[in-house]
Amino acid sequence: MRKTCFLMECESWAMSETSARLLRLLSLLQLPRDWAGPELAQRLGVSGRTVRADVQRLRDLGYPVVATRGNVGGYRLGAGANLPPLLLDDDEAVAVTVGLRTATGGAIAGIEEASLRALAKLEQVLPSRLRRRVSTLQTYTVPVPRDDTGPTVDTEVLMALAAVCRDRERLRFDYADNSGAATVRAVEPYRLVNWGRRWYLFAWDLDRDDWRTFRVDRMRPRIPTGPRFAPRELPDDVAAYVSSRVSAAAWRYRTRVTVHAPAEVVGMRISPAVGVVERIDEQTCVLDTGADTVETLGAYLGLLDADFDVTGPPELVAYLRRLTARYARSTPPTPDR
Repeated sequence: MRKTCFLMECESWAMSETSARLLRLLSLLQLPRDWAGPELAQRLGVSGRTVRADVQRLRDLGYPVVATRGNVGGYRLGAGANLPPLLLDDDEAVAVTVGLRTATGGAIAGIEEASLRALAKLEQVLPSRLRRRVSTLQTYTVPVPRDDTGPTVDTEVLMALAAVCRDRERLRFDYADNSGAATVRAVEPYRLVNWGRRWYLFAWDLDRDDWRTFRVDRMRPRIPTGPRFAPRELPDDVAAYVSSRVSAAAWRYRTRVTVHAPAEVVGMRISPAVGVVERIDEQTCVLDTGADTVETLGAYLGLLDADFDVTGPPELVAYLRRLTARYARSTPPTPDR
């Protein structure tokens, strides 16, 4: 059978039982599992011979259907040399369309144009019912204006960092710290962490013998990379580890508050990005936290719903005193009994 675009084949076979069955077969094969021939035949309501013929039709259309032999053999959709047409259900098509729209204003340099091209191709073939859903979402969504002054990440740098994390290769790179000072760092890279418009590399710093977090937009990797390394045990939650340290680095005001509540309870009420909880005993802990303003710090402490002791900074102490007086004035006096 001549290779043609699958969507064109479907149009020509619109009323054909074969085309409907092929779509159903392709939908099953796209699931991450192996399908035995008899199981596919039962699902499709056809014979094993028809399943084999349909599998060959999909191969002729460019879909790399892999067959494994033996008692536990079956069929699955593998990776091919070329990208064949994809079969998306309604929800998947809407999700991809919305995701591409978001990517056009993302923080990864060079991906906007590719996202626009892919979006134009997808919207051109969307059925009217799905185009209406996507259009409605766009019409009634008000985006916050994008901060064009925010950091952008080079796509090639991001892909290179992902590759050294995968291959466990040591990396040397030029790095500009918060003050703009240039340094050369040597690390064992482990994970990329995305937080809003910013990307971070989580790595073991060989010179400082400790975990460190680096802004990807400030990195210039040196190629070729270094030798492979044996993996270390990662923190339990890499995202929480990175977010807590990134937040702390940007805080204007910091405080250590003694909280009269179990550490487990306080930890459930405070995001790792807000602060670190340290256990003292069964009923007491210390919260190491911070924020850009004392008003924000006051809000964090109010969410604890527990007694606490604050000794500094002076700006926070003064603000909490003003807040206490304000709350006292805002409530009616206790009636005499």
